Amino acid sequence: MPQAPETLRTCDRIARQAVLVTGGAERIGAAIARRFGDAGWHVVIHYRRSHDAAAALAATLPSAEIVACDLADSAAVAAMMDALAPRLADWRALICNASVFEADEATALDPATFTRAMAVNARAPAQLAQAYLAAARSAAGRRVIQLADQKLANPNPDFFSYTMSKHALAATVPMLAMGAAGPGDRVYALAPGAILPSHDQSEDEAERSHRMNLLARRTGADEVADACLFLAQGHLASGQTLYVDSGQHLLCQPRDIIYLERAARA
Repeated sequence: MPQAPETLRTCDRIARQAVLVTGGAERIGAAIARRFGDAGWHVVIHYRRSHDAAAALAATLPSAEIVACDLADSAAVAAMMDALAPRLADWRALICNASVFEADEATALDPATFTRAMAVNARAPAQLAQAYLAAARSAAGRRVIQLADQKLANPNPDFFSYTMSKHALAATVPMLAMGAAGPGDRVYALAPGAILPSHDQSEDEAERSHRMNLLARRTGADEVADACLFLAQGHLASGQTLYVDSGQHLLCQPRDIIYLERAARA
């Protein structure tokens, strides 16, 4: 059964500006949650299994709550949004950060991997955005920020289903901006490059591979969080994509950098 939000600050209705961060308990999502908390927002931290990490993070923020939801379950997503909308009087931003990143290849799509990637990375963010734009309230205008990937502009054959799902997600951004958002709303895509170790990478491998960009520097999770806060203030026209990747999307990389780095050392 869908679970109702687990509130860490007892309050019937949250008045301060609020943001929901999916996958907000760990990694980039946690950096985003901290950035908004530091800026004075009420932060709703979504998680699937990372209850302890979500609760620990929320306890460090001035105003926060946690909510469990399996984003692959459409009914659970709807229940979460239905429960949150009446409680958040100024629900100013939705940040869809949660994602699955599993390997398959252009020559051999794995059906189970494809199903999970499309459900969590594409369908759920679209459903969340639609529910948010239908029910959330904010006199200052509402902001949807969909976390995509620099692979939108710099694709390669690896992580085939994941990359397809991120392209599908990016396609929803201009459509939602035109068809679901109000005049004061904004819908954006934010496309990071390589940020933290992923798949089966070691930290040493990540340190080397994540510098495979035009600036030869490693982009930080704090930069993604700062970009989210910038977009949540709505300074750009709706429907745009912002890349935060030290120029990686401007390259042409024939394989994922995980494998490019390993090949360079072979």
